[in-house]
Amino acid sequence: QVQLAESGGGSVQAGDSLRLSCAASGVSFNRYAMGWFRQAPGKEREFVAAFSRSGGYTHYADGVKGRFTISRDKAKKEMYLQIDSLKPEDAAVYYCTADQGIILSSLRIAGQWDHWGQGTQVTVSS
Repeated sequence: QVQLAESGGGSVQAGDSLRLSCAASGVSFNRYAMGWFRQAPGKEREFVAAFSRSGGYTHYADGVKGRFTISRDKAKKEMYLQIDSLKPEDAAVYYCTADQGIILSSLRIAGQWDHWGQGTQVTVSS
């Protein structure tokens, strides 16, 4: 059974950094794509970043390139999202997601991912 648990969110000032973590169980890092989405109040869940199933490729939403870095530790079975130079518009609930069968062209579509964590809140004040 796949279980994902996010942590690391909090209330920060604009310009600060945060590192979000996702602890994964029941997931083979060599066979699952994994990623991060976020959802702000009143908005749809949007793609942030992801690893392809092979782990050989990383993908980022255009609006976060250069400030967000996705990484993972296979031994710890954890995935991370480093967020630098936080902006008020980055405020959202951040979700970790995993899927064994998702294809590259579907990575940015929330509805194509099978497994989700409960989310961690990021609040950014200006």
